[in-house]
Amino acid sequence: MGEYKFQSLFVYQLALDYIDLIYETVGDLPDRERYNLSSQIIRAATSIALNIAEGSTGQSDKEQIRFLSLALRSFLETVACLDLIERRGYLSTDDIVGIRKLGKNLFFKITRFQKVLR
Repeated sequence: MGEYKFQSLFVYQLALDYIDLIYETVGDLPDRERYNLSSQIIRAATSIALNIAEGSTGQSDKEQIRFLSLALRSFLETVACLDLIERRGYLSTDDIVGIRKLGKNLFFKITRFQKVLR
């Protein structure tokens, strides 16, 4: 990897790691949630990386900040999905602690990247 600018960004790599964890975890959800919570959290997590990528290439800092804001919104959507998954007892707190920890770091890195661009 590395042909495009965004591929070398640490925050992008972190987003890919987050997506990997999401995919691993949602495989343990009940089949009845395959097209609801599973699908929703995967789309939201994927959107984080896609917005980082889209905002990084050929954009002004202002435009890149806007795409990073969209990435943050998608991240928060994954947090809400995790809350629902945990609340319904589909997975335990221990099952998703790794995702939450990595997610917190990802959130921090995205917001820090926005501040640097400002």
